Amino acid sequence: MNTPGSRTRDPKAARAIARHGRLPSPGPLSAIAKVIVIALAVALVSTTSVAAIAAWDLSRSVNPSVHLVGEQSVVPNPQNGAVPQIGAIDGGVNLLVVGSDSRQGQDAVFGKGKDAAGVLNDVTMLLHISQDHTNATVVSFPRDMFVPIPSCPDPKGGHFSSMTSQKINTTLTYGGLPCTVLTVSKLTGLDIPFAAEIQFSGVMAMSSAVGGVPVCVAEKIEDKYTGTFLDAGMHTLSGYAALQFLRTRHGVGDGSDLGRISNQQVFLSSLMRTVKSADTLANPIKLYALAKAAVSNMVLSESLNNVNTMVQIALALKDISLNKVVFIQYPTGYVAGGGGVQPIPSAAKALMTAIKADQPVALSGGTGPGQIGSVLETPTPAPNAPTTGTAAPTPPATGAPVAVLPSQVTGQTAAEQTCSKGRTLKQQ
Repeated sequence: MNTPGSRTRDPKAARAIARHGRLPSPGPLSAIAKVIVIALAVALVSTTSVAAIAAWDLSRSVNPSVHLVGEQSVVPNPQNGAVPQIGAIDGGVNLLVVGSDSRQGQDAVFGKGKDAAGVLNDVTMLLHISQDHTNATVVSFPRDMFVPIPSCPDPKGGHFSSMTSQKINTTLTYGGLPCTVLTVSKLTGLDIPFAAEIQFSGVMAMSSAVGGVPVCVAEKIEDKYTGTFLDAGMHTLSGYAALQFLRTRHGVGDGSDLGRISNQQVFLSSLMRTVKSADTLANPIKLYALAKAAVSNMVLSESLNNVNTMVQIALALKDISLNKVVFIQYPTGYVAGGGGVQPIPSAAKALMTAIKADQPVALSGGTGPGQIGSVLETPTPAPNAPTTGTAAPTPPATGAPVAVLPSQVTGQTAAEQTCSKGRTLKQQ
């Protein structure tokens, strides 16, 4: 099934793409959390004496950007220290976040140089905010999903030829962030004007900046590859420990990437509850540290490489209730003979139809039995374990009708407090 087309450049670099055995890459922290905290760090402290310093310093922290195919070049916002007096972005938003497994510039604990021949986007997540800013959907695309890859520009010149069937996590190797955006856009039929790439250090910095993320473990997790060993119960994870939790594949569910995605959703939903909790919102120092950790550790598209734009997107998100933020795993089935997964066309069409129509979605597949790496049941927390706050009440139905998705579409809302389904060494 893996049938790449010809390329205009030497394909030597792409030959190293099939590595997944021992070091599964991390899930990036949710795009939602990133843009929310940037808004809070700049907008919510705008009445204090540190506001101008915060805005100026955040704009300095933004990394060099990349140009997406078809994107109109933008002039970077001046670094004059002015606090943006702006409102929420007009209309809906589609923002793609990818997690890169590149070791370049990363801590020595991850190794150096051995993966230089082919950088993979082992995590690919799409954030969609509805036009009326009443609901948001975050779709995770399995890294081993076979998809068509369109012709992508090569950063070194020329183009890579289109490919009829390749794993989606090779797109970063073939053409960087613009190629991943092109591929997901073709797969989903969505226009994706905003994109960001994050590496290991970014995940560590952001989880630490928020003060740690409480996660629930239903069954013991044991993973010698990432060094993740967690007993059942509540754990507050930050820095390296949080990163390794997001990376673990062998230690959760059935050891597959699909199980890892649902395990990541346990973390991301808790992160959302933590970011929106009173403890975080009332702490400008924590908010600013989180915002700076986000913008300092991402490569952004030109369209997103602007603090004002980030704040506008964040303001579109900050009032969406937790039960209207839905984390979804793109529906797939295993390829005959193994080696990867492929989309389930009917379920994928239902998902994309709902997103294009800006409909809030409901999961008939749900969590628990419909998930590989997480369960709904919450074990009794340890004494003095941190809490993530209570879920927001369900608002009255407004706008577009709720789309009930097929059972092959699984996930959870940010309001659902789920637990990781662990896997011991004896089960591996």
